[in-house]
Amino acid sequence: MSKKNELILLEEQSTVSAGFGALNDANMARFMAEEFKGLDITFDRIKIPSGGGTVFEITGDDPDDPETVKEFSAVILYHHPMQVFYRGAFAGGSEPPDCMSFDGETGEGDPGGDCADCPMNQFGTGQNDSKACKARRSLYLLREGELFPIMLSLPQGSLKSFSRYLMRLFGKGGRDSNAVVTRFSLKKAANSTGASYSQVQFALDRVLSPEEQQQISAISGQMKEYSKSIEFSYNDVRESDEAAIMDDGDDEMTPL
Repeated sequence: MSKKNELILLEEQSTVSAGFGALNDANMARFMAEEFKGLDITFDRIKIPSGGGTVFEITGDDPDDPETVKEFSAVILYHHPMQVFYRGAFAGGSEPPDCMSFDGETGEGDPGGDCADCPMNQFGTGQNDSKACKARRSLYLLREGELFPIMLSLPQGSLKSFSRYLMRLFGKGGRDSNAVVTRFSLKKAANSTGASYSQVQFALDRVLSPEEQQQISAISGQMKEYSKSIEFSYNDVRESDEAAIMDDGDDEMTPL
């Protein structure tokens, strides 16, 4: 084996072995129960740019200086549907929605109630004959070498690509989304009216080892419980929704 190939092999082995080994010595459940007692649970967030930008912003220690990346990889610990409804036009700020559902089934606020039967969840009630109430997906992600998840709120324009990715995972080995490391990137797309927006793309990075899968399965269960009490960023939701201004009925968006 050449020295070049040997170096590449050692780098690959180092990357895989590093993986999620830090979880071995961490007790997230204990930490959350003791350190966050009486406090709101909050995680760093990944921001999707407006207007078709292709660079993610990841908040960190300094909120005024976020990390910017073209792509990143992480395990999807847990994800769930959401519905978000605002009556008025977006004028900036971080005001809460008039109605919001954290499970995609029951809305809390005005009008509230069953999301499936809600008139605001029907085509024609929003811009460009879209739905006034926007569907979203909250993803809780864990990057390799880290102990705390980060959050990504998928807007309407990225839901079909996410659904297709989940189908590919299951179709090629029956894998769940928390059994692999997923690579996230962005592409510029446009709706039928020509408005540009940023669409999240998903690709398989690698399959978790049995040892990693065992660790991730445990923290995924904890994340499902924590998600019910995590502080939500209304500002991130509103900005990305307004940036897309897309037709919910379009089966395919146009890449630019």
